[in-house]
Amino acid sequence: MFDKEPQHLKFENMSEREKELFTKSDTFCMLPWLHLHAFPDGRAYPCCFALDKYPVGDLNKDSMETVFNGPDMKQLRKNMLANKPSRQCTKCYDQEKSGFFSLRLSANKHFGHNVHMTHRTQEDGTADFIIKYWDIRFSNLCNLACRSCGTWFSSNWYEDHKKITGKPPDHAKIMRVGRSSNDIWEQMLKQFDYVEQFYFAGGEPLIMEEHYKILKELDKRKMYHVKLIYNTNFTKTKFKDIDVLELWNKFDNVSIGASLDAEGPRGELMRKGTKWNDVVQNRKRMLKICPQVDFYISATVGLVNALHITDFHRNWVEQGLIKHGDFNFNLLQYPNWQRFDILPRFYKDKVVKKYQEHIEWLKPHDTLTRAVKGYESAIDYINRTDNSKLWETWAKKTKLYDKIRSENTLDVFPELKEVYEHYETLQA
Repeated sequence: MFDKEPQHLKFENMSEREKELFTKSDTFCMLPWLHLHAFPDGRAYPCCFALDKYPVGDLNKDSMETVFNGPDMKQLRKNMLANKPSRQCTKCYDQEKSGFFSLRLSANKHFGHNVHMTHRTQEDGTADFIIKYWDIRFSNLCNLACRSCGTWFSSNWYEDHKKITGKPPDHAKIMRVGRSSNDIWEQMLKQFDYVEQFYFAGGEPLIMEEHYKILKELDKRKMYHVKLIYNTNFTKTKFKDIDVLELWNKFDNVSIGASLDAEGPRGELMRKGTKWNDVVQNRKRMLKICPQVDFYISATVGLVNALHITDFHRNWVEQGLIKHGDFNFNLLQYPNWQRFDILPRFYKDKVVKKYQEHIEWLKPHDTLTRAVKGYESAIDYINRTDNSKLWETWAKKTKLYDKIRSENTLDVFPELKEVYEHYETLQA
């Protein structure tokens, strides 16, 4: 189904064992040999897609090297080399069953040329401590309070959390990773020579001091070959006296995934604090200043925007803001009460029909089928899964969110009224 040959290493140049890891294993992933991910509160994971209930360590207590070769990471490597599943990796396994090109497959594609690093794995799973792909969420500092988020990844969620629960979260409003203020930075500096890629997310990376500190260090070392990848709400492109668009011009490979789930008032409701005109103007300015930088919409699709997402995608293409294929379809999985497989069958059929029509419009133009495959996989998922039992939870929580934020979801997404009526009839 998927092209599993790494980008920078041909199968013909691999040993049989190396080929086997990429083509026959359902569990092997390069990331545990060259990567470590951390939440703003210090919890460490093998990657950003790992189940958050299974951390592999705590960077607010231990060094990266200690966590990297801790018992959980060592077991993970042993499992992967033996083609055994690991509990941390369930999301990737589930996505692949639905036909999605998972993070595991993407990691093997982009970092597979480092497969030689697996050769030095010791019997107990210990590996050389070399970080080539960085994804450390320095803090939860964020200027938005997206409906699908919470206090762990957005400082702006703090007050809403108090209104919803009646008490503050059991952590500080702004959390920062590390055993001290400079701890993570000092550890990173020792690994800079190995770096191939930085992934910046948050919180919101474009308002974080640490993000600009890294770019300045790369600039100082003339390491313009390092790939920069972002997940950003794209509401801010200037920080103090720095215009990040100008800074991106120095680097050879920059990719911006904009977390935009809908446009206009719909987008402003889903990601509270967004000023939609600012987003549009930032994109237009980017097209003038650094048009060579890869830009794509990284949409999180759940119950609310399931039907609207194709309109948003098409409108931005027709306005010349993106190309047809500049769109990543991300299924909202958590919180589970916002998933779009909660929708009733009649509404699912509307969504599927709209996606099928959208795919036909996309196909002649999406040569890499990035967007097409996303919609196709979404159709498979919506037809295969049913979480309608969570409708009542969604209705209650949405009513509560609307109340504390002085918003009205049904006014902004009127198409959902018939879903409400359907479930109310069933309950009558």
